Amino acid sequence: MERKVALITGVTGQDGSYLSELLLSKGYDVHGIIRRSSVDFRPRIAHLEGQKGFHLHYADLGDSMSIVGVIDKVRPTEIYNLAAQSHVQVSFDSPEFTADVDAVGVLRILEAVRVCGLTDSCRIYQASTSELYGKVEEVPQNENTPFHPYSPYAVAKQYGFWIVKEYRDAYNMFACNGILFNHESERRGETFVTRKITLAAARIKQGKQDKLFLGNLSSRRDWGYAKDYVECMWLILQNDKPDDFVIATGVQHTVREFATLAFHDVGIELEWKGEGADEKGIDKATGKVLVEVSPDFYRPTDVVNLWGDPTKAKAQLNWNPNKTSFEELVKIMVDSDMKKVAADDAAAKVRVNLEEYLEKGIVK
Repeated sequence: MERKVALITGVTGQDGSYLSELLLSKGYDVHGIIRRSSVDFRPRIAHLEGQKGFHLHYADLGDSMSIVGVIDKVRPTEIYNLAAQSHVQVSFDSPEFTADVDAVGVLRILEAVRVCGLTDSCRIYQASTSELYGKVEEVPQNENTPFHPYSPYAVAKQYGFWIVKEYRDAYNMFACNGILFNHESERRGETFVTRKITLAAARIKQGKQDKLFLGNLSSRRDWGYAKDYVECMWLILQNDKPDDFVIATGVQHTVREFATLAFHDVGIELEWKGEGADEKGIDKATGKVLVEVSPDFYRPTDVVNLWGDPTKAKAQLNWNPNKTSFEELVKIMVDSDMKKVAADDAAAKVRVNLEEYLEKGIVK
C-alpha cells in the first residue's frame, strides 16, 4: 500500500482545517504543525483532534531546528506550507516578522526536506498569493503575468515563490506554487474584510451593532470558496510534474458588491450614496446609514484590481473553479454568522443570569 503522509503548516487556519478534512477522507496520515501559545485554542480543528490519523506537533517557521525535527520525525510524502503572517495590512505594521515567516520560513522548509534526505520522496506545496501581482500590469492575471508586489506581505511572498522554483531547478524537487486568489469561508478570520462584512450584517440585523466601517469599497477581488481551493492544492501535488498554478474563479466583484449581497441575505437592501471616502450604504427601508468608509482602513499602497485566470488549472488538473458561486459563498458565510451571533447572544444571556443567581445566593 502506498504510504500517504501529509505535513501541514498553518493547520489551525481556514485552509489548514479544510485540507486536513480532505486528506483524512483520502486515507492520509495528517500531521499538523502548531505554534506554542499561552492561549491554546484551536476551534477550526477541534473536531479533528483525537481522530485516527490526525497528529499535531509543536514547531515554528521562525525556528529552523524545530522544522527539521518534525520533518525528520514524520518523514512526510507531501508537505503543504500554508503558514504565514497572512494579513496584508498587518505586514505594514510588522514587516520584519512578515519577512521572516513568509519568506525565510519557506526556505527553512525546503532546506529541512533536503537535509533530511527527502528530496526524491517528498512533494511540496507552497501557498503563494495573488498579492504578488499587486499593482497589476494586465487583467486578468495568469501564470505568465509579471509580478509587481505592493506590500511587505507580497514582497515576502515573492521570495517564497522564487525560492520554491530555485529548489525545484537546483535539486530536482517536486516543489510547486499555488497562486491563490482571495478565498473565503465561514472559517475565515474575523479581521478579514469578507468575514468582517458578514459578521456585521448578522449583528446589525440582530440589533447587536449599529454600523459597519470599511476601506476602499471599489477594490475588486476574485473571491472563491476555501473548501474548493484546498482540493486544487491537493491536485497540484498529484500532477505528473511539478509546476505553478493560478487558483482562482475567473469572476471578479467589488467590496461594495460583497457588502450589498451580504446585507441582502439578512433581509436588508442597501442603497449607496456619495463617492470615495464620503460614500455610504443606506438601508432603503429605514434611511439609516449602515455602512461608512473610514480612512483608517486604507493601506499605504492598495491593490485594487485582482482577477485570476484559472484556465491552466482547469485544463491540466481538471479542477472546477466555479463549484461554489460567489452568491453561494456569501450566503454560506452569512448563514453561519447569523447562527453565531444568535448563539453568542444566548450564551451571554446565560452568563448574565448565572451572575445574577450567584449574587443573590440562588446557586453556589
